[in-house]
Amino acid sequence: MQRFLPWLLLKSVPGIGCLLAKRLIDRFGSPEGIFSADDRSLQMIDGITLRVIEGIRNARVCPDMHRELERASGKGVRILVLTDPEYPPLLREIADPPIYLYCLGNPRAISPAVAVVGSRHATTYGVTITHRMASDLARHGITIVSGLARGIDTAAHEGALMGQGRTVAVLGSGLNRVYPAENQRLFDRIIEQGCVFSEFPLDAGPDAFHFPMRNRIISGLCLGTLVVEASKNSGSLITARLALEQNRDVFAVPGNIQSFKSTGTHTLIKSGAKLVEHVGDILEELQLEALGFGPTPPMTSFEPPVELSADERLVVDHLSVYPMQMDEIVRKTRLPSGKLAAVLLRLELKGLCQKNPGNQYALCRAEQGNPS
Repeated sequence: MQRFLPWLLLKSVPGIGCLLAKRLIDRFGSPEGIFSADDRSLQMIDGITLRVIEGIRNARVCPDMHRELERASGKGVRILVLTDPEYPPLLREIADPPIYLYCLGNPRAISPAVAVVGSRHATTYGVTITHRMASDLARHGITIVSGLARGIDTAAHEGALMGQGRTVAVLGSGLNRVYPAENQRLFDRIIEQGCVFSEFPLDAGPDAFHFPMRNRIISGLCLGTLVVEASKNSGSLITARLALEQNRDVFAVPGNIQSFKSTGTHTLIKSGAKLVEHVGDILEELQLEALGFGPTPPMTSFEPPVELSADERLVVDHLSVYPMQMDEIVRKTRLPSGKLAAVLLRLELKGLCQKNPGNQYALCRAEQGNPS
């Protein structure tokens, strides 16, 4: 672990952020090369000032750096530096990659990857769609990257795990501070089937300014970013903007035009993001056939994986992924409420529909049913 001390020391120099650090590493090859460079060579780097050079000359290893590395080693945390062969290659290409990442799990479980992000206050529709998209992508060998936040992020990780695939979480806190705390179990499961990254010290809290920094890593790890449910001022739109700046693809799932949680995604679509109805739209755009990931054919009709009775088929044909009140289902199907309740229960047991708060029901997959 002591070999990482120069990297921690470089990051501690006032005035050296990730952008300038990458320029310095590209020029001098390592932190040691930077610290041993003469003033004239340093001054040739864009962004270097006399004050930064003074900071480089005065930089000293402190006890806290030793303690940080000892604790990381004791917890099995790996540190991947910018020049490490296992450092994510796509992330290394962005203008301001973190010069090192704390990692738990398998960092090789990344490529190829798609980021899935969206609202922390997701609707049932958003969660359902995210589960499906992440699960289907995972089954096609795509790693799902997200931020472990509540809502869409959580659904993205869970969907990838349901699809028996890989998923990567990028934290806006240190690896010792899982946020939100209720996702600790999910955090542990992700480590088993992927990895967790953070650029922040082990005990760093979830400070507000950490999350925009985290977002550039989420998009930077991936070939493209899928946005599901985002309001006009959502942080997910920051991730989408960063993806565009990094020359990566941006995808968006359309939502309810009456919901403010769809305004951000609809704005993205109007601005040129690809509208996504199923994973085939994503795979086709990314052109992953050469890597053995063929596009999924459009799912234009629903063929249930289990046998349905006439009444079950009738109910499925009138449900959609948008939650529907029991009274409305009675009106559309013309089934007595008692009989309808029994049918809905059977559909739940078959995994075809789910009951939501307020005695509302919705299909579990977006391609099912007739939303009319």
